[in-house]
Amino acid sequence: MELHTSSAASAAQKPAVAAASREFLTFRLGAEEYGLDILKVQEIRGYEAVTSIANAPAFIKGVINLRGTIVPIIDLRIKFALGEPRYDQFTVVIILTLATRTVGVVVDSVSDVLTLAEAQIRPAPEFAGAMNTRYIRGLGTVDDRMLILVDIEHLMTSSDMGLVDEAVH
Repeated sequence: MELHTSSAASAAQKPAVAAASREFLTFRLGAEEYGLDILKVQEIRGYEAVTSIANAPAFIKGVINLRGTIVPIIDLRIKFALGEPRYDQFTVVIILTLATRTVGVVVDSVSDVLTLAEAQIRPAPEFAGAMNTRYIRGLGTVDDRMLILVDIEHLMTSSDMGLVDEAVH
């Protein structure tokens, strides 16, 4: 009986632990590993040809038709100025659902889903104007790995990304 009681007690504790942690989809851009809130992810797809939009910024690769929905595709490697992007068998498009909009982001590869406790997330450092950190939610640490946690909703709805709506509509 005691074993059953202790199992029930630990099961009762799990929701409190889960509430204090969050899940992140991890992905690579160049040599760095990033994470974004898993609740924003609709699906993960291989990179496919897109329809280009005239006069769109370079980071807007174009649009795809995803089951009847026109989805803008943003290459985060270009947006974050991480060198010349390659499109190969590892290149992935993460389809995100943000508020009322569906957007795809191109990344080098997807790693895994990690659960981070609040204690594993540190605030983004201030760089006194040398680097823009307004889209960084914080830095996550797991063992010897450091993840740059992107505030993807803030990034995609920012004024410089407002071009997505203009280009698509």
